[in-house]
Amino acid sequence: MDKVLSFISLILFSVVFVCCKKESFLGKTKSTDLDEKTVFADSAYTMNFLNGIYSDIGFSVHPDRFDGGGLDAASDESEGVASGSVNTYIQFATGTVNPAIITDDAWRISYTNIRRANIYLKHLAGANFSKELKTRTKAEARFLRAWYYFILLEHYGGVPLMGDSVYSADDNVPRVRNTFEECVNYIVSECDTAAKYLDWVRVAENYGRVSKAACKSLKSRVLLYAASPLFNGGQVADRAELKPITGYLSADPARWKLAEDAALEVMNSNNYSLLIDNTTEPGFGFYQVFTLRKSPELIFARMQGPNRELEGLWQPPTRGVSNPAAYPYLELAEAFGMSNGLPITDPASGYDAAHPYSNRDPRFNNTFIRDQTLIVRRPEITKFPVNIYIDATDPGRVSSGQDAIYKGTPTGFYTNKMLNRDVVSDWFNTNTNRCFPLIRYAEILLNFAEARNERLSAPDVEVYKAVEEIRKRAGLNPYNLQTGLNTSSMRAIIQNERRLELAFEGHRFFDVRRWKIAEMTENRQMHGTEPTKTAAGTTFRTIAVRKHIFEKRMYLWPIPLSEVSKSTQLLQNPGY
Repeated sequence: MDKVLSFISLILFSVVFVCCKKESFLGKTKSTDLDEKTVFADSAYTMNFLNGIYSDIGFSVHPDRFDGGGLDAASDESEGVASGSVNTYIQFATGTVNPAIITDDAWRISYTNIRRANIYLKHLAGANFSKELKTRTKAEARFLRAWYYFILLEHYGGVPLMGDSVYSADDNVPRVRNTFEECVNYIVSECDTAAKYLDWVRVAENYGRVSKAACKSLKSRVLLYAASPLFNGGQVADRAELKPITGYLSADPARWKLAEDAALEVMNSNNYSLLIDNTTEPGFGFYQVFTLRKSPELIFARMQGPNRELEGLWQPPTRGVSNPAAYPYLELAEAFGMSNGLPITDPASGYDAAHPYSNRDPRFNNTFIRDQTLIVRRPEITKFPVNIYIDATDPGRVSSGQDAIYKGTPTGFYTNKMLNRDVVSDWFNTNTNRCFPLIRYAEILLNFAEARNERLSAPDVEVYKAVEEIRKRAGLNPYNLQTGLNTSSMRAIIQNERRLELAFEGHRFFDVRRWKIAEMTENRQMHGTEPTKTAAGTTFRTIAVRKHIFEKRMYLWPIPLSEVSKSTQLLQNPGY
């Protein structure tokens, strides 16, 4: 377990320096032993301290979390690596979640940065900044604090709120968990307050910093969670004292309207839009948006300079990957429909099981590396097919190489989401300008569609428009939905569109929980596909990969035992 203590354990003060590069205000960090007085007496040190709070904003959704596939592998999206070890993804996949050994990163890193934000706000008045810079950076710090509280909320439910206090080791640190409602109200209030002092879009040297749009988008997300079945009167608490901590005591459909209105604030600003390019090729905009540092739909991201970090996690072994992340399941692949917008289960879709990759939703090939996908390889930097098949034409029936099923991937797939087609993980001369996305405009459209659909008796033209905008950008032809859908049918479509559009961006794990459907999606046998090359062509056989087990207690994370052991006031989540 990491020996860096959580906020509740009161970490020692440290300042984080950020190397300011031309590509980004956020670069590599290093710790110094400077004290608070020194840091906040110097404008450069002060700004670097704030930049340090930004450095962890993407930790919870990054695919290398848990050293084996992150939330992707802890859900029904992917099979992780190091499956023989005991890590957090294995615990969620096998139903063995244990507060004694689960990672404490969500608790520790979030509270560490909440404390840093409070330190920054405490000293800001005396900083050597202009009045305008003090106002702007105060708003940034308040948003960042709210951001880390949301990470705590989605993992644990209600948590102790620290206000603006900076506690010392001798102080009586609050350990009583605030109610879920109090936490939601606090995050929303902080977002609204911060938004008053920020521009909708940040430009030039401030690009990548918190904007008004980021504030309103986080508000949209937290209110969507608050309106969802798990928290909107549907808690799984086993004790009365836990019920207000894990959600609202009673359901209120009006909460959907709050979520809808929050998304509308971003949409009606007219500052963001989907990146649509179906001329270069169908769905090219969906590919391109993840390779650009700037785009019309990137609202909030973990900024970084030119990189190939995801290529180094998701490309096949022949591209030099030695520490991979996760491998997609067949169930996710089959959730993608055909290019005509119909699901593969529809007899009119044209799906052919003998040729499963033909005429699929264009997002399919931009999400999966499958058998015979063309990707670049050094030193030629030329595209070669990935050979995942077993070669049955060989007398020894050997697999086709290190990328093959059972050798390189246990599922028959690698992840292609967000990868640059011209970048090789082990070739130093290739990079992409990607920044890791945390909030995209596509999410806002889906937030709006879901909330509006749930509050109406039937989906109206505005719900259709938001969902069809996503499908249009995807390159579906036609992208229009069937008319006359009821709320339930539209709900299923919206949930599937979120699954496809936002795959591997950290949403699926929490989406199935807030929808309260994890008992179905996370409690079943997961599969892969075994391609076999024969003289007549390639055949595909479905294979069992892992039986996932889900228990109701797993709707929320357990608070680490190291924390609840410190005080009886810090109540553990239900079932742990």
